[in-house]
Amino acid sequence: MNDNKKVLVVGAGGFVGGFLVQEGLERGCEVWAGVRATTSRKYLTDGRVRFVEFDFDKPETLDAALRQAMPEGKWDWVVYNLGATKVNTYADFNRINYDYLRRFTEALRRTDMVPDKFLYMSSLSAMGPGDEKGYAPFDETMIPCPNTRYGASKLKAEIWLQSGDMPYIIFRPTGIYGPRDHDYFLMFKSIARGFDFSVGFRRQMLTFIYVEDLAEAVYMALEDAPVKETYHISESRAYSQREFRGYTKECMGRRFVLPVRMPLWAVKAVSVVAEKIGVARNKPSTLNSDKYRIMKQRNWNVDTAKARRDFGFEARTPLRQGIGKALEWYKEEKWL
Repeated sequence: MNDNKKVLVVGAGGFVGGFLVQEGLERGCEVWAGVRATTSRKYLTDGRVRFVEFDFDKPETLDAALRQAMPEGKWDWVVYNLGATKVNTYADFNRINYDYLRRFTEALRRTDMVPDKFLYMSSLSAMGPGDEKGYAPFDETMIPCPNTRYGASKLKAEIWLQSGDMPYIIFRPTGIYGPRDHDYFLMFKSIARGFDFSVGFRRQMLTFIYVEDLAEAVYMALEDAPVKETYHISESRAYSQREFRGYTKECMGRRFVLPVRMPLWAVKAVSVVAEKIGVARNKPSTLNSDKYRIMKQRNWNVDTAKARRDFGFEARTPLRQGIGKALEWYKEEKWL
């Protein structure tokens, strides 16, 4: 239990953020939700939640926002979950995923509010494609080499933390899924209609982390992990697209789903066109050059030994069970 620990979750209004807030409350923490003025609070309705509004495009306002939220003392822990996975222009990746973090940590230093631990939610995409032939799992000793602008912006933020005196812990989770998620929902929706689209013809190994397991890992690390360490967070095994489709089909009660494999060249062409349309409309496109490189990647195997050793984390929700729980929520909410 973490009674009386004061926790600030920055980026609390997103898919993962709401679960981070709720996990903190369930563990007995005092939790502040860091949001923007325009952020939806649909999943932040617990009366115990305290709110802090930040405007990261106006860094001169951050000091006052911090002091107003915490007039005396500081937060014991800060979980920085703010970030963008798709943007209008690639410059926005740098602005949102790097500049916002830099501005926020500078404000913490200026106000003398550096926490005991600062957990930064990065991404496995910071590592790049890895071993595409032998499928060796990613571990934390490997040198990151991102091949997407998204991954590069997350790595840049990691390097910023590593170059200073912030007592950081960096998480690089793999594919996060569960209730409220929109990205994997599109795959579930397609399978519900009888089609499972995948990219490329070579074997692809996928890894996942159920969102509630990720939230649990965050607080386990805040309590027990040493600072200035980086962790890959995933279920301890990988799955094929066929297994993902099979579990989903089983949970939905479907007898038949048609697997449709798209050649890489076709997906690349569609991604380029979709990206240009998105730029013209000033609206982020789900398909773009970054997304294509992520879908093209064959190896998402992850070695989770370090998290298990340092703070005892082992994902409790296998993919089959997690898909079932997610689908149940989607049905209850009339998404499916």
